[in-house]
Amino acid sequence: MIEKQMILLAKKHTTWVEIVCTFGCTKRIAEDLVQEMYIKIQLSLEKSNLDIMYKDEINYYYIFKTLKTLFIDLKRKSKNIKIIDLDEHIENFGDTYYAYNEVNYEDAYQTINEELSKMYWYDRKVFEIINSGESIADFSRNSKIKYYALYFTYKKVKDQLKKLL
Repeated sequence: MIEKQMILLAKKHTTWVEIVCTFGCTKRIAEDLVQEMYIKIQLSLEKSNLDIMYKDEINYYYIFKTLKTLFIDLKRKSKNIKIIDLDEHIENFGDTYYAYNEVNYEDAYQTINEELSKMYWYDRKVFEIINSGESIADFSRNSKIKYYALYFTYKKVKDQLKKLL
């Protein structure tokens, strides 16, 4: 039954892509969203008794709503993504690469150790223990210090050290 529904759904592939293009997407993004729709529908069909059929046809409204939801999710997520044009930045890549490789690690390590030695002993010790590989949760259980107190102390020290570099 699931295979029959998925075959009928795939036969209308160009229709689904055209629908997504009407939302304002490029054809490439529309193809991706339709593929995500196939995955979502198949997972839903396997998990539950979802029926995407209306009489002997695919329920267009259900597919439309699924595609619209995927499109809205994509738009919501893309607000937080910054797109960089590689053509503009490829020329400066070589200069940036060499600038990063010229870091003197001994000086940076010495600077970090000097800053740590100036910090309050509690902050320094929490940072050293967590930075050595012990998880904050284990450290919290063993020391009976609240998890968030350790987390915020570690984060505060880490942020201070990042500002130095």
